Amino acid sequence: MMEMNDKSQEPVAKEVEVKAVAPRLTLRKDEKLRHKSLVGHLFDHGKNIYDYPVRLVWCAISEEELAANFRAGEPDNMGPLQMLITIPKKKRRRAVDRVLLRRRIREAYRLNRLHLADVIKRKGDIRMIAMAFIFLGDENTPYATLEKKVVNLLTRLERKIEKEEKEEKENKEEKE
Repeated sequence: MMEMNDKSQEPVAKEVEVKAVAPRLTLRKDEKLRHKSLVGHLFDHGKNIYDYPVRLVWCAISEEELAANFRAGEPDNMGPLQMLITIPKKKRRRAVDRVLLRRRIREAYRLNRLHLADVIKRKGDIRMIAMAFIFLGDENTPYATLEKKVVNLLTRLERKIEKEEKEEKENKEEKE
């Protein structure tokens, strides 16, 4: 941007501050686990990670497994991370409480999911990770506590995925 100097009427360059654009953290429709066949696959073949009051059920799905879950082929809008949140009615009777907890867990996930997405991009054999966050507590939990628990679950999931990758590489080396 150019401005005129008052005394000499010469143009003076004005410094413009350039900010790095952060990635948008919106939770889009393709990141929500909504296909009945994938939900069934998740709860049939998924693994559990606990951090009270939240349980994470997760399943790494390859391209072949994904194609096997759909008769007419894979739908177009399938993101690398798919998640759902469940707050059992037996634990929290009032709908207002269930919605509050669902919003808190969703917000914590939305803000802290990027590291997990990077891990999936690095791994070639995983097409997507299906996840279900299940609330196990009997009382409403503050957002700060839920965020710590969700972050802990996501970092433990990252470590497990990386550990499985290392074990697969070692098994391939042993076979050769």
